[in-house]
Amino acid sequence: MIKIKKTLGDILLPIHQIPESFFVAENDLPKWRFVKGAKEIPRISKKTGKAYVYREGNVAFPDGLEKPSRTILTREGGTYIAREKHVILQNGRYRRLHPIELERLNGFPDDFTKCNGVTDYQRAFFMGNALVVGVVEKLGKQLAKSVFS
Repeated sequence: MIKIKKTLGDILLPIHQIPESFFVAENDLPKWRFVKGAKEIPRISKKTGKAYVYREGNVAFPDGLEKPSRTILTREGGTYIAREKHVILQNGRYRRLHPIELERLNGFPDDFTKCNGVTDYQRAFFMGNALVVGVVEKLGKQLAKSVFS
């Protein structure tokens, strides 16, 4: 059996097929760098009133096209800035992933979530809630083998 590994770069649509709304505005780049970056923020516990330091590590910015994708979460859609979203650099421009690319990452056919009245935001949410088809398929085959042999 030949195992084929895909990278994030393998599933991308050609840049000319990406609507302008998926591109990150130049003036938003500092905000994206901040939310994706490591930080230590002093805080006060609402419950105890004690001071503590909230810490979080770096998240790749932009996501590496030569690496496998991170997990897709339900917050992937929409134009708001969020740490969990994928942002890639393609042809010198930063952009979010398109719903077709999210479908491909999960192993679904292109436009699987495209239906009348369903927004791109909702399509991204669906893919954040989905399981990777290949993983489910392998689990099912192994379970069937164990149960029926």
